Amino acid sequence: MEKSWKQSKWFYGVLGAAAGFLNGLFGAGGGVAVVPLLEWSGLESKKAHATSIAVILPLCVFSALFYLRGITPPWQEALWYLPLGIVGAILGAKFLQKVDNRLLRRIFGGIILASAVRLWLR
Repeated sequence: MEKSWKQSKWFYGVLGAAAGFLNGLFGAGGGVAVVPLLEWSGLESKKAHATSIAVILPLCVFSALFYLRGITPPWQEALWYLPLGIVGAILGAKFLQKVDNRLLRRIFGGIILASAVRLWLR
């Protein structure tokens, strides 16, 4: 049986290239593209979100290496985000395991729409 385009290695390669480009351009924005495309390829919502994290983490490391070559972040301000950011990440991961896929898609879509409106109005 022949694989469809969405099941081919080429599809995932193109998806990876798009995610990497968006990550480098927007700083971790690649996940916004990865989740919908993984869902479009047939992956269940929760698995798409988890897979997106697995893909985005190494991309963030590589993007950060390039960013840090030319831009020095304000470390004192950035470090204040980490402790509660880690707590939030743990709580979010636990919530992902319990939330219904339909609600998860709506929350994700709402965040994307709110971000779009905020950027549009700036």
